[in-house]
Amino acid sequence: MIRLTLRQFRTGAIIGCAALAALALVITLTGPHLAEVNDAFQRACRAVGDCQTAPNPVFTEYPQLQVLLPVIGIITPALLGLFFGAPLIASELESGTYRLAWTQSVTRRRWLATKLAVVGLAAVALTGLLIWMLDWWAGPLDAVKQDRFSPGVFSWHGVAPIGYTLFAFALGVAAGVLARRTVPAMAITLVGFVAARLAVENWMRPNFAVPVHRSFSLLTTGFGSLQLSAPSGTYSLTAPPVVIRNAWVLSTALVDRANRALTGKEFIRICSGYAHLGGEPPTPAQIMSIHAACVRKLSLTYHTVASFQPGSRFWPFQWLEMGVFIVAALALGGLAYWGLRRRFT
Repeated sequence: MIRLTLRQFRTGAIIGCAALAALALVITLTGPHLAEVNDAFQRACRAVGDCQTAPNPVFTEYPQLQVLLPVIGIITPALLGLFFGAPLIASELESGTYRLAWTQSVTRRRWLATKLAVVGLAAVALTGLLIWMLDWWAGPLDAVKQDRFSPGVFSWHGVAPIGYTLFAFALGVAAGVLARRTVPAMAITLVGFVAARLAVENWMRPNFAVPVHRSFSLLTTGFGSLQLSAPSGTYSLTAPPVVIRNAWVLSTALVDRANRALTGKEFIRICSGYAHLGGEPPTPAQIMSIHAACVRKLSLTYHTVASFQPGSRFWPFQWLEMGVFIVAALALGGLAYWGLRRRFT
């Protein structure tokens, strides 16, 4: 059964290995240069004591790859679910070849378990190697940005992508058993995978641990966007973005000492200078002057509070998220087995 599964899977395995080898060649040729550029900059900026404000040239190296490689890391689990998982059982049910296997002293449980193990392990191996290479290549960028915890970066680092792959693969298999057709199974896999990823990222992951709260002075953060509706004189004020290295900032708010949010009415009272900006468009110098005075006055009563997950929780969150998707994958594997027993007698 293992030999038969390998023969059926060889086309997909060859394509996957070839794509991984091509990507490995690109990473091997460009990765060392990226590290050298960053190391040279770090040595030079330390010599003059200006590593905070000087622009790092590493961000201008291989700009296309800096966009393309993360995209590949993000979509690979979904692609493996679509092209490894969805056709695995659906294609045999669609063509009817499963009947031959079941008449050769092969039980449904063994037939399904063998296919899941062989192809599933291959999918995990491809994802693991890919993410390992991407982690190595992006090391200089991560060291400078220090934002691996942000949602756009978290999903193609660490061990969580392995969980994504197992889930996408198992979802494709279960969809194939229930739909009995390859194309509908692929559509179900894509929709289900995207929905699950969004649900975990937006609702589950922020609550893996209680967020940390930290206060910042407005003199260091200022406030965010300010929109003036003239001549009615109404304002829309947002809290400033806060940068905390290696942390995932969930939200920011402008509050006073009693934790009350800044209202538009209170803002107009404190920053009365903005009330005179109606009519003729103000000059940039006027806006800067009024803005600076406003920040100084607001800072006497208000401050910025940031809610975030600190960088020390990156790996615990990675393992937790991988575990969530592995549990879901096991449940989908059980659903696939149940579907074979109940729907094919």
